[in-house]
Amino acid sequence: MSLRHSMFRNITRADIRFFTGLLVVHTIFFIIALYYKRIYNGDSHEYVYMALNIRDHFDFYAGSPAMPRVEEYMTLRTPLYSMLMALVYVFSVNNWVILLLQNFVSIFNIYYMRDTIRKIGYSRMYDWVLIAFVMINPAQFIHTNTIAPDILLQTVVLVYFRHFILLVRRKEWRQGVWMSAALIVGMMLKPVLYPFAYIHIFVLLGMAGYVNRGLMKPFIAGILPIFMVFIYSFWNYSRTGTAHFSSNQSLNAVSYYYYYFAQKEGLPKAKAFLEEERAKMNSHEAFADRYKYANKRGVELLKENFWPYMTYHVQRSLRMFIDPGKGDFDMFTNRATLGGLYSGVQGAGFYATIKADGFDGFEHYMERNPTVFLAFIVLLFNAFKMIGLFLYLFHKKTNKYIKLLVVLLLGYFAITTGPIANTRYFMPISLIVIGCATVGFKHYLHWRKYKVIITGS
Repeated sequence: MSLRHSMFRNITRADIRFFTGLLVVHTIFFIIALYYKRIYNGDSHEYVYMALNIRDHFDFYAGSPAMPRVEEYMTLRTPLYSMLMALVYVFSVNNWVILLLQNFVSIFNIYYMRDTIRKIGYSRMYDWVLIAFVMINPAQFIHTNTIAPDILLQTVVLVYFRHFILLVRRKEWRQGVWMSAALIVGMMLKPVLYPFAYIHIFVLLGMAGYVNRGLMKPFIAGILPIFMVFIYSFWNYSRTGTAHFSSNQSLNAVSYYYYYFAQKEGLPKAKAFLEEERAKMNSHEAFADRYKYANKRGVELLKENFWPYMTYHVQRSLRMFIDPGKGDFDMFTNRATLGGLYSGVQGAGFYATIKADGFDGFEHYMERNPTVFLAFIVLLFNAFKMIGLFLYLFHKKTNKYIKLLVVLLLGYFAITTGPIANTRYFMPISLIVIGCATVGFKHYLHWRKYKVIITGS
């Protein structure tokens, strides 16, 4: 296969040094995880429950089997990650084995990304830039050591990106089939990718003129993920009485406005709003009616607050690109809890503090948040990554189709994440940003070196 021939052929000392560095930093974070044992987030137990239900009863249910059955949990999580967990649970219910495997996946992802960007101008001599961006990115290692499918979702997005590059370079429609396969796997890992199925077909049809081999092959390749959406939605209809891909969609339709109202009208009113909406939704006895109510209410709220909400949504989305992940690091090292961060009992966050008190509140924030120094270093490197990304996107020799896909992927994950944007939701595209940023700096450093040689200064 091409992967074996390209990634693991002609191994150099630079490759060995790079791999060794990755192994060392992953080992350090795995030891930290072993020490603090903070390996679960707000969704983890749902994946664990589903894995146990699959193993014991072949039941794709994300709720506790000891509690009354709730239909929302039948389709809340897509099943692939829990199915993979269930394979481990056949031998032992040991989540540390899963995390160990996820660390190997993360090492593969970074090495795979490095090999992929070599196809768009990267050179091993700039490994020092790449390894700096990777290592000063704690979120990569924190979420690798969390029971959640984010690291696997990162894998499929990288596969999708790589095969698009190969489609551009080789003009082979089988690359489009690989892109579709990666997208299908990603949809079954997390529902966030299923709307992209409708964008994906236009991506492939848009490449038809470039590849110049007719519309039938790109159409067939592009329609495969849409077929999967319909098949899975019909299966959910047979179980719940309404066709849908994930019940998470209906919950988010209203919950996003909680964050908007919290900023606009304050936390007490936002909590009252959410409690009232949940009570109205739960007043419907059938799941199908609850699902339809939540979707309908979400559309009504969007119409009522369209421009103010969309402005807020986009602003929150953009924070994802520079968020240093301080909250994630504090939870990972037992300095904070998820409930405490969301309730605000552990103190206002950096953005909220600056907004409320200006830079006068900065000193007090520093006193109660000693990890802020690490966060500032990460924030600085995130800013450099954004600079490198822009250098890549605006470099005149960068292929325009690859640039468009990068912008599309970044825009898609940012917009679908919206008010809940943080490092976890940035994970699927974080290595693509790092890779493109490194190539951008490579172009810039190469240009500077060339300019010095020509001008002699």
